[in-house]
Amino acid sequence: MPDRCLLYYITDRSQFPGDESARRRALLAKVAESARAGVDYIQLREKDLTARELETLARQAVAAVRENWPSTRLLINSRTDIALAAGADGVHLRADDVKPHEVRQVLEASGHQALTTDHFLVAASCHTAADVFHAESEAADFAVFAPVFEKKNAPGFEKKDTQPMGLAALREACEAKIPVLALGGVSLENAASCLDAGAAGIAAIRLFQENRIEDVVCALRMP
Repeated sequence: MPDRCLLYYITDRSQFPGDESARRRALLAKVAESARAGVDYIQLREKDLTARELETLARQAVAAVRENWPSTRLLINSRTDIALAAGADGVHLRADDVKPHEVRQVLEASGHQALTTDHFLVAASCHTAADVFHAESEAADFAVFAPVFEKKNAPGFEKKDTQPMGLAALREACEAKIPVLALGGVSLENAASCLDAGAAGIAAIRLFQENRIEDVVCALRMP
């Protein structure tokens, strides 16, 4: 079990009630709450937005993080260009996305001196141990392995027909040298089994959005 459980909140404003404006306000409030509670990473994963809408929301999310806990790192789902434009801390790549080394090449050519490859995070979605080892070879900073458990009435992470991989597969994936975070059906009740399997932390949508985040953080980081 890791000394300190890494925590990764993945946003989904569609789960909040109200109209679009209310859902965005709720999302930004949850981002701020996550930062205050000491969540390590937040992935802005609003895939249905246009590029302009996503950039606007990303800038607002960056501001919410900076105002509450600068150590929290905000990543943008898939769009390296928007992450750079919004001043985010990194990008989260889908399993079928561009490769981490291609993102590094973009960074090197971007001219953003403040966003060197040492500071801009690149995370990768992985569904098998082979995916994780490939992400490691591509210089990803960490991998999010999913789905570990079956998800009930929850939106798919990327592949809605992906079957739960289980703890044995997670344990194999965690043999990689990069940190591996467990995602998919993870709850406060089964999180410890993921950490015991070698996961460096927990990634989730509903676990954070449907609970008081400070309580989740305390429960997952209890000594």
